[in-house]
Amino acid sequence: MECRQCGSPLERPGDYCLVCRTANADAVVLDLDRDRATLTMLDDDEAVGETVVTTTPEDGDESGVVELRNFAGRVADEVRRKRPEEVYAAGDRDVLRATRDQLRYSFYRVGGRNDDVDDPVEAVLARRDDRALEVVEAAPAEKLGGSHSTLIGNRAGRTAVQTVAGHPHVKKIIPGPIDAGGSGSRTGVRAKATRADENGNVRLLLRDGSSVQENRVVTTAMDREMGERIRADLDDALAEAGLQ
Repeated sequence: MECRQCGSPLERPGDYCLVCRTANADAVVLDLDRDRATLTMLDDDEAVGETVVTTTPEDGDESGVVELRNFAGRVADEVRRKRPEEVYAAGDRDVLRATRDQLRYSFYRVGGRNDDVDDPVEAVLARRDDRALEVVEAAPAEKLGGSHSTLIGNRAGRTAVQTVAGHPHVKKIIPGPIDAGGSGSRTGVRAKATRADENGNVRLLLRDGSSVQENRVVTTAMDREMGERIRADLDDALAEAGLQ
């Protein structure tokens, strides 16, 4: 493959061109199995290349952890070569989590965490209009506002809010009052993003024992459909953080 800007040869499909400093892919789609990762590079609505990374899963706790981390690192290295605007991923949860932990790009799961996706690339192409949403560059701490500053759940509650605030399409989180009149629970802090409203905004519900707090999450979505996509991303992130 050659650079679309200057024609210089690229070592791998979709690589960022180091000659003219031009990206040749604006998104990477990861189809992740435990022993194989397929990366498809997209430029607008066109697939411009594919790369496959494989591994042999190791038995044993320690060796398995090291092997998984190394596999995810190789996948992450391939993504970094492209310098994409967005990364989409579907497949094995452990590989997905380990890969996401090593990347600092806007990262989205394709489908729900319990859903199988037959063709992740087609699923991503169907939702590329997400790119029209404004991306909020502010740090998560800067997105917290409102007249209530207390969050229930101590460290876990703060983790939930920071997880939601880290989403690129979340503008602001406004903590609500704490209702301590619910039924008791011994399951610890739980967090859930509720159904989006007609303006695309959602609510973050925090539960800690008998206490419940409803926090307003203002997004860059402009309607319920786009808000639901953001809500699904938030719930997936909260689940990965062990808060559901």
